[in-house]
Formats: sequence, structure tokens, C-alpha cells
Amino acid sequence: MNEPVAAERADAVLELYDLALPYVHGYLLSRCRDAKVAEDLTADTFLAAVSAVRRDAVADLTVAWLITVARNKLVDHWRRQEREERKLRLIHDESGDVADDWDALVDAGEAHRVLAGLGSHHRSALSLRYLDGLSVPEVAESLGRTVHATEALLVRARGAFRRAYEDGNEGGASR
Repeated sequence: MNEPVAAERADAVLELYDLALPYVHGYLLSRCRDAKVAEDLTADTFLAAVSAVRRDAVADLTVAWLITVARNKLVDHWRRQEREERKLRLIHDESGDVADDWDALVDAGEAHRVLAGLGSHHRSALSLRYLDGLSVPEVAESLGRTVHATEALLVRARGAFRRAYEDGNEGGASR
């Protein structure tokens, strides 16, 4: 784009800014109901407009076009927000907040007896993880396994422990 045309387009954006600002901000504020977010999205909208004008990507620079850009910015904001909330839910779900009252009902003496009756691979994994308090990667390193293999081993070991404990079967849990 040559300089006189670029200057004309820049002037058009400035003129449109004064006219469109209340419309764009009002549109966003009425939909997101948060003044700070509406201000940020309004700024993003006008930055996108300037960028589009510089690239000569917009044929007709109007308030309606800016409202469309604002709507797209708002949708992007909602998508980002949903992704963040989904990540937080996943983290919360993985943090162990799932209620399992079974371990509160376990008798310590019986648990040690059942643990002694497990196979050595299950006993080692459970002892390192729950008695020594090592993380799964630390257990994996101690056992010379991958983290994925250790997670699978721990799932099997917990299942074997629970079955043996519930059955009262000393030797049956070493599967």
C-alpha cells in the first residue's frame, strides 16, 4: 500500500474510532457484563481493525464490521475462558478430592498382614508410594520402570490389596 492511501486509511480508522467506540464497547459490555473484560476486548477489536487496515484486508471499514470483529473477539474470549475452566476442573479432579471412605475403614494391623501377603512387585510399589510417600515418578525410578508402567502397576497393586483385604485372603492377592 502506498503512503497516501495508507494515510487515508489511518485517518478513516481514527474517524471511525470516535464514532464506533461507544457502540463496540456497549456491545461487548452488554454481553460479558464485566467492564474490565469489555475494555480489553474493545482494545483488541480496534487493534485488529488497525492490523486489517494495514494489510489492506478490509474493503468497507464500518461500525457493523467492527461489531463483527468485536463479536469474534468475545467468542475467542469465551473459548479461552472455557479452556481454562476445563483445565482447572481436570486439575481439581486429579488432586484426590474424590471421596473414597474405604481407606478410613482399613485396620492398620490387617493392612500390614495383607500387604505382607502380596507379591513382591505389588508390595514394593505400594510401600514406596503410600508408606514412604514417594511420587509416582520416584517410585518408577526406584523400581527401574517407566512412569506409565508404574502407574499401571500401582492400579493393579491397589486392586490386589483391596481384594485381599476384603476377602480376608492372606495369600490370594499375589496375582
